[in-house]
Amino acid sequence: MSVGALFNPRSIALVGATDKSGWSISTLANLRTHGFSGPVHLVNPRGGVVHGSPAFRSLTEIPTPVDLAYVMVPTAAVLGVLREGAKLGIRCYVILTAGFGEAGEEGARLESEISAFAAENELTILGPNGNGYINAASSVTPYGLPIPSPLLRGAVGVVLQSGALASSVLAFAQARNVGISLLTSMGNETVVTVTDVVDHLVDDPATKVIALFLETIRNPAEFSRVARRALMAGKPIVALKIGRSKLASHTAQAHTGALVGDDDVIDAALRGLGVIRVRSLEDLIITSGLLASCGPLPGRRVGVVTPSGGASEIIADRAEDEGLELPAFAPETVARLAEIVPSFGTVQNPLDVTGYVLIDRTLLGRALEVVTADPGIDLIMLLSELPRVAPPDPAPVFALYSANARRIATSPVPVVVVSNVLTDVTEFGRQVQEETGFPYVVGGIEHGLHAIGAAVRWSEAHARALATRPAPPSPSGSAIARGTGQRERVWAEHRAAALLASAGLPMVPSDLAQAESEAVAAADRFGYPVVLKLAAEGLGHKSDIGGVRLGVAGPEAVRDAYRELTAAAASLDPDLVAGVLVQPQRSGGVELLVGIVRDPAWGLTLAVGLGGVWVEVLRDAALRVLPVDAGEVRTALSELRGAALLNGARGGEPVDLDAVAEVVARIAAFAETLGDDLESLEINPLLARGSRVEALDALVTWRA
Repeated sequence: MSVGALFNPRSIALVGATDKSGWSISTLANLRTHGFSGPVHLVNPRGGVVHGSPAFRSLTEIPTPVDLAYVMVPTAAVLGVLREGAKLGIRCYVILTAGFGEAGEEGARLESEISAFAAENELTILGPNGNGYINAASSVTPYGLPIPSPLLRGAVGVVLQSGALASSVLAFAQARNVGISLLTSMGNETVVTVTDVVDHLVDDPATKVIALFLETIRNPAEFSRVARRALMAGKPIVALKIGRSKLASHTAQAHTGALVGDDDVIDAALRGLGVIRVRSLEDLIITSGLLASCGPLPGRRVGVVTPSGGASEIIADRAEDEGLELPAFAPETVARLAEIVPSFGTVQNPLDVTGYVLIDRTLLGRALEVVTADPGIDLIMLLSELPRVAPPDPAPVFALYSANARRIATSPVPVVVVSNVLTDVTEFGRQVQEETGFPYVVGGIEHGLHAIGAAVRWSEAHARALATRPAPPSPSGSAIARGTGQRERVWAEHRAAALLASAGLPMVPSDLAQAESEAVAAADRFGYPVVLKLAAEGLGHKSDIGGVRLGVAGPEAVRDAYRELTAAAASLDPDLVAGVLVQPQRSGGVELLVGIVRDPAWGLTLAVGLGGVWVEVLRDAALRVLPVDAGEVRTALSELRGAALLNGARGGEPVDLDAVAEVVARIAAFAETLGDDLESLEINPLLARGSRVEALDALVTWRA
C-alpha cells in the first residue's frame, strides 16, 4: 500500500462522472480550479459528453495510464470498478460512494469484499463513504464538495473521521488564515486508516503539525506507534477526540475501577503520547495554526504586552488555568518601560500600555521590544489585531505592521500574537500579513491562551521524549506469578502482599495466623497495637464485610478479634477456609492509592491518588498509561487536588515525593512483568510518612 502515491497522482479518472451529480461537478471543478496539472479523465458508461468534455465508457477505454480512480458509481458497482482498474494496473482509489458498513449487514458484506480484494491486489483505497482529499501542497484536489477560495497552502495536515465536518473545518482554517498541506476525509477506513495518513504526514516535508478529528481510535497500539514517531520527529499532533463517556469501566474487586473511565484513559494515553487534546473544532485549528507558526516554545514564563487593562485581567486569569507563569519584569525592564509607558499607566506583567496607542501608534511596538529583552521571560504574548478594512491611504498601516513584524522576527524569544476576540481575517488583513511578514494571529484571548498552554505542554513532552528512553520492565515477576500453581481470580492481601514483597517492594510486615495462639504470638513479636484482617482465598475488600480490626491492644483483645473475624467468615460462607493476618499498626502520614488496571484498548493504566476510605468519595486521582518513570509519577502526584497534603498542609509532615514516585514507578514496572493475565493490582493504602513509604494492603485480580 502506497499512501504517498495516493496523494500525489499525475493523472486522475472520475468514474461515474455525470452532469446530474453535485459530487461529480464539485470534484471536477476543484481539480480544474486549484491547479491540478495532470489529465482528468471522465468515465460514464454511456459515454457522450459530461461536464462539457468527452467521456469514456470505461477505464479500459482510457488510452493513457491512470494513477488515481475517483469512484462515484452505485454501491453494488464499486467492486466491478476495482476489478477493472486492478487489471489495468491502477493501484490507488478514492471511493466516494456510501452504503457499505455504515448502512447495515449487506453493506458490511460488500465492504468486506472490497477489503479482501484490495489486500489480494495490493490496492490503496481511501474510503468508501468519504469525500476524498485536498493535497494543497501539491495542488491535487479530488474532493467531492466545493472548496472555498482562496485555498490557503500551509503546514497543517488535517485528518478527519467525518465527511460532513470537513468543509466546515476547511472554511474555518481559511477564515483564520491557517494554511493546510493536506486534508483527508477518511470515510470507513476500509484500507487506508487514520494512522496510515498520520504516518505519511510525519514524513511529509510540507507538514509541520497534524490535526485530527477522531470519532474512535480503531487500533490503539498502531496509534501509539505513529504518535510516538510524530513526537520524536517534532511534529505536534492536535486531536479533537469525541465520544466522552461518563460510564466508568469498573475493574472487578478494585477501588481503582471507580476512578478509571474510558475517556479518562484516553486522556491519559494521549497525554503520555504527547498528543494535544482539544475540546472544539476552533481550538483544533487555532492551536494547530499556532504550532505550525512557532514550533516548540522554550518555557512557561510569559510576558504579556497589551493595550487594554481589561484584557490584562482576563489574560491573568486564563494563564493561571493553563499553568502559565506571568513573572514580574526585571528591574532593568521596568526602568526602560517607565520611559515609554504614559505616567497614568502601571508597569507590570501583564503590561497595559494604555489607550495612548491611539495617539502614538508606535507605543505597542516599542514596549514589545523592551519586554523581549527581559531575561526572566520565555515567550511573549502580544495582543494585537489585524486590520479589517483598508483605509484610503494604506501606506501607514503597512509601515506600522512591517516595523512590528521586524521586531517579532528579531526577538530573542518567541512572540505569539493574539487578537482580543475570534473574528475572521479579512482579505485586507491577509494582504497585510503577506506583504509585511506579520506572523500568524491567534484568534481570541480564550482560544489563544488555550493554544499557548497546549504548545508549552507539547514542547515539554517533546523535550522529554528526546531526553529519555523508557527502560524495559524487569522480568522478575512473571515466574513468581505463574509458578504458584494456583489461579484463583482474586488474590487477597496475604497472597498479593507476598507477591509484591518477593519483588522487593516495601510491604508492611505481616503473619498469617490459623489459630488464636498464632495470632497472639505474632502480635507479641510486632508489638502493640496491631491490626487484624480476615484472610481467605477470593476475598476482596475485607472492610465491606467487617473483616478488619484496627488498634488491637493486648493478647486478650487479639483473641477476641480473632474469634470475631473467623465467625464473620463462617457466617459469610461455612466452607470458606479463612485465617487472620496480623500486622503492626501504622499511624500518621498520608494514605495514597496506587492502582493498575488493564484497559481493554490501551492496556495497563496507573491511577495514583488519595487513598484509604476517601478513594471513591473524593475521586482524586491522576492517570497514566504504562510504562511510566518516577519523573512522570511525580508530575502525576502534583496534579492531585489534594497535593497540598503531600507538601505538609496545616503543619503536617511533608512527604518525600521523590521516594513516593520511585516506589510507585517500581510497582508499575512490576505490574508489567506479570503477563497478560493480570487484570488489576491495587495497593490501598500506600502510606507515605516523610521518606518512609510502605504498602499497608494489596489486592491482585487476574483475568477470568
